[in-house]
Amino acid sequence: MKPAEIIQLLTKYYEGNSTIEEERLLKEYFRGPGVPEELLEEQEIFRSFSRISNSDVPEPSADFELRIFAAIDREEKRTAIPGRRRLYVMLSGVAAALLIIAASYFFFERRPDIQDTYSDPEVAYAEAMKILYSVSFRMNEGTRALGQLTALQEETGRTLHAVGKSTSLIEDHVKPLESIFKTLGNPDKTRE
Repeated sequence: MKPAEIIQLLTKYYEGNSTIEEERLLKEYFRGPGVPEELLEEQEIFRSFSRISNSDVPEPSADFELRIFAAIDREEKRTAIPGRRRLYVMLSGVAAALLIIAASYFFFERRPDIQDTYSDPEVAYAEAMKILYSVSFRMNEGTRALGQLTALQEETGRTLHAVGKSTSLIEDHVKPLESIFKTLGNPDKTRE
């Protein structure tokens, strides 16, 4: 057979559309020598199929299906919740829900109403202003120390600016010296 025909048969085989005769042809082809290189993997697959003969796989007993179904039924019965237990689970869930509803009712509805502490609005205004002034005073006291940090930051900035100016002046004065060193040669060699 030609490799193209074998590839067509393999396609039918893997799609599940091959006949028993075509499968027999594939098994015989891959048992023989001279299989092209591109089909060596397929040859290995069919050789492994031929190693497993039908005599190696035992036939299931007559009551095999009945035993399987019985095992499935036993497992379902074992995992199923009995009727009485299911009733207890459902009733405990309902009781928990009712308990949550009752607790939330007493929590939200039965709490004491908030009442004004001052009956005179002018006194209430004066107390509020007194509290606000107190808070303002304490905030100003707390932020007063930050003013020193601002002064320190400004001084640091001025110092860095002065150092930068000094560095640029030194660089400007060293540039002419570099040209002198180049004309004289390496200054380290002249010291030796």
